Amino acid sequence: MVQNQLIGRGITDEMVINSMLIVPRHKYVMEDKQEYAYYDSALEIESGQTISQPYIVALMAQALKLKSIDKVLEIGTGSGYSAAILSRMAMNIYTIERHEGLAHLAKDRFRSQGYDNIAVQVGDGTLGWPEKAPFDAILVTAGGPVIPDSLINQLAIGGRLVIPVGDKGEQILIRVKKTLTGELIEENLGLVRFVPLIGTEGWGESNIKNVKPC
Repeated sequence: MVQNQLIGRGITDEMVINSMLIVPRHKYVMEDKQEYAYYDSALEIESGQTISQPYIVALMAQALKLKSIDKVLEIGTGSGYSAAILSRMAMNIYTIERHEGLAHLAKDRFRSQGYDNIAVQVGDGTLGWPEKAPFDAILVTAGGPVIPDSLINQLAIGGRLVIPVGDKGEQILIRVKKTLTGELIEENLGLVRFVPLIGTEGWGESNIKNVKPC
């Protein structure tokens, strides 16, 4: 998986590569899908959601340009795989999931793997986690119509935010950097397809209010 799907397609960040080697992807999918865990494809997970293909997980992690001391916010915990990858690269990961069942499953997986630098909450991810802000990096794993203002406001000076933006069928993966003067610089990283980002500042208001610890 790492050699052919990642390195062979331009993933060069050593931290990303090492993390993808360490974290067992088959532990983050349903049992009947485990034989496909290392294929170059997205897979269905619980609650009607998906786990992204390995290349997309690696691409987004690489785009964050993480340092080992960084504090990271992830929107859309899903199976927990992406947060697990990030947890091997950065100091602290805060991840928000609107599906309570997924949040608890992910937390159990982190515990079983011994990943103790990941905090999980159930809530509206488009509103971020203001009590823990600012964040050095923010990763959004669902496609929104716009970049949520709440997430921009919670991004530290010099921070990077990676988010798919577009319609519900196809989005552009955007990286935003906040400069020392507070200016936002956007970069187009290519076309992607993600599930919709549901929430107050996404596709429709969520009926889940922050904060509910998991």
